[in-house]
Amino acid sequence: MAAEATLDPELVARQEELRQLAAEVGRWRQAQLDRRSQFDAIVREANGRRRRLDGIASETSAWESRRQQAATKVEVLLARRAATERDVAHLDSLPEEFAQRSQDLNDEMAAAASRADHCRRRLDDSERQLEETDRTLRAAEGRLAAAREERVRAETAAEQAEATLVTIEGQTNERFSLPPERLAELVGEVNEPTTGDLATAEKQLERMKRERDLIGPVNLRAEEELAELEGESGRLDGEREDLLQAIAKLRQGVGQLDKEARARLLAAFDEIDRHFQQLFRRLFGGGHAHLSLMDADDPMAIGLEVMASPPGKKLQHLSLLSGGEQTLTALALRFAIFLAKQTPICVLDEVDAPLDDANVDRMCTLLDDLAAAGTRFLVITHHRLTMARMHRLFGVTMAEKGVSQLVSVDLVDHNGLRSVG
Repeated sequence: MAAEATLDPELVARQEELRQLAAEVGRWRQAQLDRRSQFDAIVREANGRRRRLDGIASETSAWESRRQQAATKVEVLLARRAATERDVAHLDSLPEEFAQRSQDLNDEMAAAASRADHCRRRLDDSERQLEETDRTLRAAEGRLAAAREERVRAETAAEQAEATLVTIEGQTNERFSLPPERLAELVGEVNEPTTGDLATAEKQLERMKRERDLIGPVNLRAEEELAELEGESGRLDGEREDLLQAIAKLRQGVGQLDKEARARLLAAFDEIDRHFQQLFRRLFGGGHAHLSLMDADDPMAIGLEVMASPPGKKLQHLSLLSGGEQTLTALALRFAIFLAKQTPICVLDEVDAPLDDANVDRMCTLLDDLAAAGTRFLVITHHRLTMARMHRLFGVTMAEKGVSQLVSVDLVDHNGLRSVG
């Protein structure tokens, strides 16, 4: 205490002032720290508000975009509403139109039936004319054959006459040293012989013998040959009648077969169409489809049209459907034919390739129902869902490099993998 008392009062005052200044500096530092904390808080708040403003701007832009989209959708819905109202108005007018069309079709059917009857009568008349023409043609052919035979006989007789003439010329030149023309003149100048002129009678007899010799040999079997030819002609006429009767029977049989084939075809078509409609609704879970003949007047030489209307779509041709819809429709038609005439085994090759999982499941369910009737299906597929629904799987594996092996999996008894020979 004595030492402190000896200090200079001014130094003490300076130290006191220094302590006050140090305390004030501490206060200012603390205030600076407080201001720094407040500034940092304000900066953080400003950054947060800036981010919030950016988010609000983004949300505002998004809501504006959604507002525009909603306006566009409202316009589309209004347009669809107007189109729907027009469709409803059109559909309201369809019953009358369909009734008129039905009446027109009935009239056309009646006219077609009348035309068919007329055509049938014309066909019958044409067939009768054809038969008459065939008979006339065969008669003309017979006359032509007879004329040809007569011509051949005439040509043969002419050849024989020419040969006889040559022989006579030779004999005349040999016996009388005169040509036949000169001998005829001489014979014509000879007067008729008297009864008592023996020499003249002998000459006349000689001349008659020569004339007899000139006639040539006589066919003593001509009458027998004529009888044989008449018998052969009668036999040919009988065979001709038999052939005509056989042709008539064949035409009648062909007509009956054609009629029966038409009836069976139409019956099979109706049955297949009924199965097709049921299977289509089952595979698509609704909708409508049917088969139609392109020309019902001639079922034996016509085409087939497939009209389908999946759920939510209008009735249209098969070619206008999508790939998966075409596949399901084709499967419905194939199984409809199968139900009309079942077989013990059926092979399907990659039929599920264009289908999604839901349609593949429907197809497999249908296969299970068909297989329950005793038919075995061999399905070639790479679809995992189809393989999971099968009773037995067959595949190829490579146990060693370059060595393939056929294996099977029994999914019913759960026997696991098993190699197959």
